[in-house]
Order: sequence, then C-alpha cells, then structure tokens
Amino acid sequence: MIGFIGSVFSPWYRWSGRKNPQNHVCINVATYGPGGRFTMTDRGVQALRQTNARLEVGPSMMRWHDNQLIIDIDEVSSPPLINRIRGQIRVTPSALTQTELPLTPDGAHIWRPFAPSSRISVDIDRPGWQWEGEGYFDANFGTRALEEDFSYWTWGRFPSATGATCFYDATRLDGTKLAAAFKFDEAGVGTSIPLPPRASFRRSLWAVKRETRADAGFTPRQTLNMLDAPFYSRAAVETKIDGERVTGVFEALDLRRFRSPFLKPMLALRVPRRKNWRFD
Repeated sequence: MIGFIGSVFSPWYRWSGRKNPQNHVCINVATYGPGGRFTMTDRGVQALRQTNARLEVGPSMMRWHDNQLIIDIDEVSSPPLINRIRGQIRVTPSALTQTELPLTPDGAHIWRPFAPSSRISVDIDRPGWQWEGEGYFDANFGTRALEEDFSYWTWGRFPSATGATCFYDATRLDGTKLAAAFKFDEAGVGTSIPLPPRASFRRSLWAVKRETRADAGFTPRQTLNMLDAPFYSRAAVETKIDGERVTGVFEALDLRRFRSPFLKPMLALRVPRRKNWRFD
C-alpha cells in the first residue's frame, strides 16, 4: 500500500496541472492472489489531515504509535471488482535508517528507505486475509512530475540472511543514468555496495521491459505477478546476490508510456475522483 500527497499516477492530478498536491491525496491498497483487489481513490483537500505522526486521507489513516506504523484502511476497490476493504496493518521496523538517495543531481526527486527490514501483520475483514511476515517501508519525494525527468526505472528490495539489499536503476530524460545498490543490516545501517551486473528477464503481461541485478550468469525470474499496467509492473522476483538465492519485490516503470495522453482516460476508470469528504 502507498499513501500519496500529490497522487503521481492520478490522471486527475495531471489534468489539474499539478498545482495543488494536497487536493489530490490517496491511500492506495493492492492485494494479490485469488480475490485480489485494487483501491486508488483520488480525494480532495477536505479529506486530508496531517500531523508529524499521522496521515489521514478520508476514511483511512497511517500513524506512528509505540515504534509501529499502524495503517487503518477503509477503502472501496475500483472496477471490475467493486467492494469495500477494511482492516489494519502493523509495520514494526527492526530499525530506522538515515540513508537517503537523490535520484536527480538537483535533488528534485529523493528516495528514502525508512525501514528496509520490518515485521508486518495484516488483518483484513475477509476469510484468510490475515497473516504475518516480512515487511518494508520507504518513501519517495519529488517537486516535479516523474515523467518530466525520467524515461524508465526499476527498483527492487531483496531480503537476505543478514538484512536486505535494495537496487535503484533509472534512465533520465537527458540520457544520464542512476545506478545504486545498498545493503542494510538489522540495525538499519545502510552501506553502498558494488553493483552486480544488470540481468534482463521476461517482460510483463503488458510487455514492460524488466531487468534487475544478479550474480553473473544468473537469470532472474518472476515468482508472483502482483500488479500489471501498460506502464508499470510489480512482481515478486527471484534473483541471486553474492551466491544467495533471494526473492523480493520488484518494480519497473516505463515513463515514456505513462506520458501518453491516451493512457489517462484509461487510468481514470481505475482511479476514481472523490473530491468531497467530511470528517465527523
């Protein structure tokens, strides 16, 4: 799930001229597997309340309490499977990191992996939608639209026996490239590490190009399809790092496709606009 202030993938935010990010806020929830749902309701400024420890967007919220990130969700999924999803998610970091990565030389886009290693508990009001496991919490901040600065990027977070490894690769519109790899230990200490070779693997269902990092000679593979869009792929991917086979979450984003004006009306069907909201 993702909390947005200035919903970067919202066509309504794009059509507004992106002048007021607080007027396009969202709690995006995606569940996978049989009966999976997707929610991404674009809400107006009346639906936003913030403090240093709390983000409320309409009926859902994220809040820090006793060193946990507690997320209460109450959302309605978008077509074609329209129904309500309610529940609570708790993220307990092993530690918080101070690592921060500028994605452009002028710092217009920043990646901050707050908690690369966490435990997570999920309790959603559906039979079988309760589980505990490994979690991750990060954030991206930006002062320009993604498609103004990038043509393509990939990101991956892979757990290991000693913590987690993250890869961030991006091609900027000016032709320059970003390539970064960080290893995080259980104490949250992040260390820049040498980059394993790039390794391509099968394209997504929408033929989005996908590549991540792997030991030389190893071909990564998708183990679970999570989310497919004409410009975006999210999946669980197995790769090999320093001789260890690991499976983590991978994303690929094609901003050349996302820039297409023909895509925005399609997105509007999946991202409904609900500008009015009243807190009790």
